[in-house]
This record gives sequence, structure tokens and C-alpha cells, in this order.
Amino acid sequence: MELSDLRIFRAIAEEGSITLAAEKLGYVQSHVTTRLRKLEDEIGVLLFYRTPKGVQITEKGKLFRQHADSILQMSDELVRVMQDNGTPSGTLRIGFVETVTCGNFMKLLSAYQAQYEQVSFHFVTGHSDELMEKVNNYELDAAFVTEDLTATSFAVDYIQTDEIVLLSGRKLDEASLLRQKWAVSPAGCPFRKRLEQWLRDEGLTMHHPLEISSLETLLSSVKEGITVTLLPKSVLTGSYEDLYVYPIPKPYQFIQVGLISRKDKYVSHAYQAFVEMVREYGL
Repeated sequence: MELSDLRIFRAIAEEGSITLAAEKLGYVQSHVTTRLRKLEDEIGVLLFYRTPKGVQITEKGKLFRQHADSILQMSDELVRVMQDNGTPSGTLRIGFVETVTCGNFMKLLSAYQAQYEQVSFHFVTGHSDELMEKVNNYELDAAFVTEDLTATSFAVDYIQTDEIVLLSGRKLDEASLLRQKWAVSPAGCPFRKRLEQWLRDEGLTMHHPLEISSLETLLSSVKEGITVTLLPKSVLTGSYEDLYVYPIPKPYQFIQVGLISRKDKYVSHAYQAFVEMVREYGL
């Protein structure tokens, strides 16, 4: 079994098609088919069911993929370690929740790129749970997440506390605050979790909230008076700095924002420099 066999297997699993996997890898289809059959014969297990529309991974194939992904990640990690010559260079794969970009993030990124031109970035956005899983699976070098990080299994390379507030595009009286139309991010968003917990503790129900995946669109709906929402104060920049701000009860008021990475992962000079700049500029 060779690493190239595992890469072919992974491509087929990702694409759900031998034809598409061959195109992705730059191979002819017959080569990919032959290597897959050889791999299945070698381990004595069927990894994919063949169907008229492509392939479907088997239960054994799913188990095999977990180990194959781990081996390939370690192989890629080894290459990065060997290529690290002490000068920040290469690619940093960083994930972040969208609210992180509202503060100093772009300023520190600009400063970093000006100082370390040999480093390129690959950014991924998502909710904290998604990003933490990608860090855990070696798909990201690190991620900015909003969670309770006091007992995390990750290395926390930077942390700060943000205040969560209720935002509205128009002035509201106290009696009407909790009766507004709510805008929320999709399930998994920590601010949505805080809102749901708050309303639940108040004995209230959030009826038919407006679910919006884009932070910009969500804030626009608030600015136009269509909805209200819960978000950190850091989003109050640019055209949104004049939104009406209302405090929320203390049990739901503060949240930690941190930069996390795997404890067992090699720390490149590029990432070391990035962490130092994050600590200097803050979020």
C-alpha cells in the first residue's frame, strides 16, 4: 500500500465518482480504477459500492477513510516540518467565525503579509464546532472560535473576552425588546445558543426567526429595522456603528474568543509569527 493509493482513495471518497476523482488528480480513469481494485484486493475489503451514478462508500470504507485521512495528514505535516527553514514561509490554513473580522483582524493580517511576504493564507469560515473539528482533523492549522475555552483539549494561543449585546436598528422600549423578530445564524452559532438559552430561561419562545448565514446580510436586516439580534460589540463598526445597543443579563453577557490549535501539532515559524502578531494587535 502506497501513499498515492490513499490519495486516490480519498479523492474517490470526496468526489463520489471514479471519473471525477481521476479528473481531480490528473489521471486517466482506467488508472484510478486499477489502483482502487488493487487496494481493495490487498486489504481484502470492498471500499465502495459501484452504482450507475458513481460510487458509494461502504461501512468498511468509512472506517478505512478515517485512518487514511490521518496517515495523509501526518505525511503532509512531515513535509511541512522538513521544509520549514526557520524563516516564516509556506501556507497557513486558518479558520475563523465571521464576527472575528469586524475588529483588528484585517489590520493584523495586512501587517503580517507586509512583513512575511513568503507566507500565503488559506482561510475557511464557519461555526466554532465545524472549525474545531477541522483543526482536530489536521485540515486547519488553527482557528478563531467563540466558545468556553477554559477546559478545551486544544492549545489556546490567544484569548479575549467579548461582550454580547442586543442590537436593533431603531429605539425600543424595555417592554418590547423580547417581542421583536429575531435574526439568527444557522444552528451551531454560539450567539444563537445564548439567545435560545436566554429566552428559554425567561419562559419565552422564539417564533419563526429569520435564519441568515451571512453576517453582512444579518446586520443589514437589523439596520433596516426588520429584525433584532445578539452579537458581540465588536461588530459595531463602519455602517453599523450607530445601531442601538441594549445590554443583556449577565449570565449570557460575555463569551470567550480564542485562537486554537492542536497541542500535538508542529508549530511552524510562520504560525509562531502569526500568533505573536495576533497578541500584539488583538482582535
